[in-house]
Amino acid sequence: MIPLHFRTRTYDAAGAREIREQLFAVYAEIYAAQLSDPFYSVERFAERFAGHSDRAGFRLVAAAIENDLVGYAYGGPLPARTKWWQGLREDVAPELLAEDGSRTFALNEIMVKESWRRRGIAKSLHDELLTDRPERRATLLVDPTNTPARTAYLSWGWHVLGHLQPFPDAPVYDALVVDLPLSHNAAG
Repeated sequence: MIPLHFRTRTYDAAGAREIREQLFAVYAEIYAAQLSDPFYSVERFAERFAGHSDRAGFRLVAAAIENDLVGYAYGGPLPARTKWWQGLREDVAPELLAEDGSRTFALNEIMVKESWRRRGIAKSLHDELLTDRPERRATLLVDPTNTPARTAYLSWGWHVLGHLQPFPDAPVYDALVVDLPLSHNAAG
C-alpha cells in the first residue's frame, strides 16, 4: 500500500463557513444513496451545519490529500439550555444530562470519503478535534447500524449512554459519551 500523507487544518466558525460548499460536496458524496430522504438531503445538512457553526466554541478539523478535501470532523460545546438530550429514549439520571455551557463537547459530524476510509484519517480527525478541549466529556450520535463507525468509537473509549432521536424524521441513534481529556489508550 502506498503511504498515506494527509494534512489537517483547523477552522473556527467563520473559516468553516468559507469552505462550506466543499464540506457540503463531501457530505453529498458520502450520503449519495440517501439524499432522496429529506432528513439526509444536502439542504437539511446545510441547516444543521448553520446551527452547529453558530454555537460559541465551534471548531472544525479538515483532512486533505494534495488539494482534495477527504474528510472532516466538527463540533462545539453544548450550551446550558441545550436541546441535545431531548429525544432520549431511556430514563437517565438527570445529573448526566445537566449542561452548564462548559461540561460537554458535542462532536456533531465526522466523515471521510469512502475511498479514503480505514487509513487512520477518521481517528486523526477525532483526536485532533478533541485533544486539549476544556470540557469534561464529549458526546456524539452514531447510527447503530453503522457497524464500522460504532465499533471504532467504542474502541476509542466511547460508551453508550442511551438511544436518542434528535428530530421526528431522524433515525434513532446511539448516544455515546467519552471522558475528556482523552486517555492515552483512547487517543493512541
